[in-house]
Amino acid sequence: MPIKVLIVDDSALMRALLTEIINGAPDLEVVGAAPDPIAAREMIKTLNPDVLTLDVEMPRMNGLEFLDRLMRLRPMPVIMISSFTAAGSEVTLKALELGAVDYLAKPRAENISMLQGYAEDIRDKIRAASGARLKSASRVAVPPAPSFSQPKGSFSSRLLAEKVIAIGASTGGTEAIKEVLSSLPGEMPPIVMVQHMPESFTPSFAQRLNSLSKLTVIEAQGGERLQPGWAYLAPGHSHMRVRKSGGGLVLELSQEEPVNRHRPAADVLFRSVAEHVGKNALGLILTGMGKDGAQGLLAMRQAGAWNIGQDQASCVVYGMPREAAEVGALDEVASLADISGSIVAKLRALDRRGTGG
Repeated sequence: MPIKVLIVDDSALMRALLTEIINGAPDLEVVGAAPDPIAAREMIKTLNPDVLTLDVEMPRMNGLEFLDRLMRLRPMPVIMISSFTAAGSEVTLKALELGAVDYLAKPRAENISMLQGYAEDIRDKIRAASGARLKSASRVAVPPAPSFSQPKGSFSSRLLAEKVIAIGASTGGTEAIKEVLSSLPGEMPPIVMVQHMPESFTPSFAQRLNSLSKLTVIEAQGGERLQPGWAYLAPGHSHMRVRKSGGGLVLELSQEEPVNRHRPAADVLFRSVAEHVGKNALGLILTGMGKDGAQGLLAMRQAGAWNIGQDQASCVVYGMPREAAEVGALDEVASLADISGSIVAKLRALDRRGTGG
């Protein structure tokens, strides 16, 4: 039976475009298209869709207000359709906090090939969303204000200088990364991260992580020298690698072809960490659809790194961690709530052993 989709968008052109794209897949079916949330509310009752696509800016009720009500009264998988603007990215990040499964930027169809890629993306996201683990209303909460009184001296200066933590995530990853980073102490080895998201979203996401974490979190610009207490997010337009330079490690960006249909790709980052950091690395793969990161994480483990994957029960979409587990890339599997504690415990154990891998 096809996955039933309800489109909610005030633009007749957008409703028509999404309908054509979604109905072009044999396993998907648009059962309705609503011009606003008020109309959508009635359609949900009568059509019982499996997945909802939801615009942000609409008449009568905006998408965020509708999403908040929907997730409390009738939770269902929702994919936000947002603009490429900075304001659009802020609203989308808020929507993910409220329980939306995923998001998609509105298409900019300068050519047919771009639109074909967009069609593949939205179909894949709908399929993943239909089986996603939803955030319950009780879990939708304002995160506590971060405390910046973390005692120093938890790790030796040698460990902080030698170790690097590499993170990869996709669907559901914005909330997962936020939970991991906000639970870590401010004194940590450098952290490098890939989250699949559009380039207009990564600056806002880095700023949000920085405000909620004891770490200093930035969107990488390229050329940064890795330093303890800092976390570096790959920009949405480029692959990110680490490389050795002058006795330390620096970040390098490139706009080479997508890998696993993604740029940035976790595999690209992980492979560079395997090559240049080796046994001094810790790898983490979080919720997300697809297989990106599995082979790179395996290369890290083969180089002596210690890797952890998010467990199925706490993933929004158990794709990337499952692929990593199946190829033998993981040393440990943990729930999202336990991952930061596992990382700190591993670092302390390495510190006691003299930071060896």
